[in-house]
Amino acid sequence: MQDKEPLPSFAAVVVAAGKGLRAGQPLPKQFAQWRGKSVLRHSVETFLRAGACPVVIAVPENGEKAALDALDGLHGFTLVTGGDTRQDSVLRALQAIESADRVLIHDAARPDLPPEVIQRLLAALDNAVGAIPVLAVVDSLSIDSDGMMAGAAQRDVLRRVQTPQAFRYRDILKAHKAWQGERNAGDDAQVLYAAGGDVAHVPGDDRLVKLTFAEDFMSQSPCTVRTGMGFDVHRLAEGEDLWLAGVRIEHDKGLVGHSDADVAVHALVDALLGAIGNGDIGSHFPPSDAQWKGASSDRFLSHAAGLVGEAGYRINNVDLTIVCEAPRIGPHREAMRIRIAELLGVDIAAISVKATTTERLGFTGRGEGIAAQAIATVQSD
Repeated sequence: MQDKEPLPSFAAVVVAAGKGLRAGQPLPKQFAQWRGKSVLRHSVETFLRAGACPVVIAVPENGEKAALDALDGLHGFTLVTGGDTRQDSVLRALQAIESADRVLIHDAARPDLPPEVIQRLLAALDNAVGAIPVLAVVDSLSIDSDGMMAGAAQRDVLRRVQTPQAFRYRDILKAHKAWQGERNAGDDAQVLYAAGGDVAHVPGDDRLVKLTFAEDFMSQSPCTVRTGMGFDVHRLAEGEDLWLAGVRIEHDKGLVGHSDADVAVHALVDALLGAIGNGDIGSHFPPSDAQWKGASSDRFLSHAAGLVGEAGYRINNVDLTIVCEAPRIGPHREAMRIRIAELLGVDIAAISVKATTTERLGFTGRGEGIAAQAIATVQSD
């Protein structure tokens, strides 16, 4: 495999001078926590890993301490105090760069910055003075006039613009110094375009979403899929009913336990609770509590499914393995899948039930008990 070609040298400006009041955070959103670290730190780390030098960060007045706390342990960046508008902040940051050929200007409020976008932008500067990442407009557009439709815009020629935006350093610095348009331009590409500079489009990325409102901070986990595992064992005895995976099976022995001892359901319950980090079956339904004596394990599984939903997740799939010499599980497999799907409120395609033996080894091989192992995956909504 060939090594990737090194990126051209470039500087980076991160605009983090806003108040961020709409995000509903206790401090400006660029300093708030998102996915385990401050919003600002995400993109600064990405630029530093990509080799940006220098990285200049425009921060609010009196915001230096908050920025340094957010970037604790990092090196290779410089802080400048931003101005009254975004253009003022960018100009001050650009003027703090002593020497550069190319510069990327990025909004700190877009923390998830794919390195591939940086590569595409820098490559585009080989043939253009500026380059911006864009996405197609997929919805129909309507022109508004006092709350009424006044026409339709041509979405085929429109693009959604993201940051970072890339520029030849001397050209964007000159354009900002000469800016005579509205006091607050929409972005730096508009400043360059107004000065006669050409701006190329490169493919953007859906990950470059801008954090704006409080709900944007609600999904904090970088991984939306979680996995839990459960294992349970019960002994077999004569005179007991045999319940497995919510299905009553005719057999000369049944499982012994405080509840109905459905070892398969108990393993499933622990797998679901493990996936959301919420204890185990014993912490929710302790055998010392008389109300659960002889209780149907169906109730335990329905309760666990409810807890998954309350935690903000939905069940992707469960995989159950029952370990026993007898009875044979095959004839009951579909009935078990149907019952589990009913209790979990999912499609039967999300339920797997398997069986195996231990080749007559151990307590299951001697017919003294039945074991079950389950794995569950859940995904945040």
